[in-house]
Amino acid sequence: MGLKDINGNRQESGVSGMLADYFGFEEHDTTLGTEIMAGITTFLTMSYIVVVNPSILADNPQIPIQDGINLAGYSYNQTVAMLAVVTIIAAAVATLTMAFYANRPFAQAPGLGLNAFFAFTVVGTLGVSWQTALAAVVVEGVLFILLTAIGARKYIIRLFPEPVKFAVGTGIGLFLAIIGLEAMNVVVADSATLVTLGPVASDPTAILSVLGLFLTFALYSRGIPGSIIIGIAATTIAGYAAEFFGLVGAGTLTPAMTGATYDISPVAGAFVSGLGAHGLTTLDGLFSFGLIVFTFFFVDFFDTAGTLVGVGQVGGFLNDEGNLPEVEKPLMADAIGTTVGGMLGTSTVTTYIESASGVEEGGRTGMTALVIGVLFLLSLVFVPLAAAVPQYASHIALVVIGVVMLGNVVDIAWDDITNTVPAGMTILVMPFTYSIAYGIAAGIVSYPIVKLAAGKRDDIRLGHWALAAAFVLYFFVRTSGVLQGNV
Repeated sequence: MGLKDINGNRQESGVSGMLADYFGFEEHDTTLGTEIMAGITTFLTMSYIVVVNPSILADNPQIPIQDGINLAGYSYNQTVAMLAVVTIIAAAVATLTMAFYANRPFAQAPGLGLNAFFAFTVVGTLGVSWQTALAAVVVEGVLFILLTAIGARKYIIRLFPEPVKFAVGTGIGLFLAIIGLEAMNVVVADSATLVTLGPVASDPTAILSVLGLFLTFALYSRGIPGSIIIGIAATTIAGYAAEFFGLVGAGTLTPAMTGATYDISPVAGAFVSGLGAHGLTTLDGLFSFGLIVFTFFFVDFFDTAGTLVGVGQVGGFLNDEGNLPEVEKPLMADAIGTTVGGMLGTSTVTTYIESASGVEEGGRTGMTALVIGVLFLLSLVFVPLAAAVPQYASHIALVVIGVVMLGNVVDIAWDDITNTVPAGMTILVMPFTYSIAYGIAAGIVSYPIVKLAAGKRDDIRLGHWALAAAFVLYFFVRTSGVLQGNV
């Protein structure tokens, strides 16, 4: 119970009063109870990342080439558990920074899409060591901090073509979806058509994955908080049950279990050795490293900026010009989270669109973010369970989020061919080359060309030509064979 002031307004006392004063409950027309419920709601909607991020970042032992973080002397399950700890700490640090520094109800964690880019493109396709990939994350985070500190946001936004910015979300959605469907054996390789439909009526993994996927879609469409984590858990439990009752052979649907570990020393600080990698002394290596840093920054910056505006609109935070007041503060929280996450051993941290679920529940201040951060820390207790989740179950989240991200395509002005071309190239190239970076590059290269051809010189800036020229040079160096060797 709280006291009332002379105007009849309720005054909080004790700890609740301190929190009310610090976060400004009265100013934002909210209460402690509302903020706590909002925080719980947001956490439930995004808690799947604790399971999904490690399963993406850890090198898959079933794939011949290294496609993620591989630790000598540690099993796949131990690596997953280790990365789950890193994921939780990075999410907690970033979200608590959002709470106390920015006083906004936004949650942060390692972002889907960029973790896949880290593992499958940077480490898998480009052959870059995972230590150097972490170094690129740290460099991107520091760059983000510096540019945010000097207030360069509006100049950065003007530098990048609008149709490319709008297309990135859809391209990443397709990229995530194909990764998820492959892990679920719904999409498989084919010598004639490159990919085709998997044995969805005979393969136990594919059958269970499809059932789990549609269960998750059903829960998600009902707006049930935590629908994705519920779908992952239900699919996992069904896999263990199928083996227990003898419907399939042992080990068919469940991973081999080994002891989990909370020791993150093998990955924490690994970025330091990545910065000193021999490959960075070669021209090809420097080009590759620069493109990786650029891609991490591009997607992180615009994904965060777009999410802040979108969630801010839901909460009524935007001013008359449609901008989020003091946007530099949440951007700085994002940048700090990314830098700390890279130092600890995870890919880029970003603001989650799932924050909208908490805002819709009434979350208006950093108290909501404080609750989310505390819940992330409490989830450390469940880290051993992360290694028990099969990859096909965890990757259900990629397909669901990938499908949802396709909605971003409506923001593109498709009736203007000079927007259609760069946006279309961005969207198509990402999944077909298994690279977010290549998709962004294709869109940026095509933008000034079609604008110039259409006589729309006023839409082109010198920075557009500079970026396009840099990417043309990169593609030449990467694919011509003139230079050999990766980072």
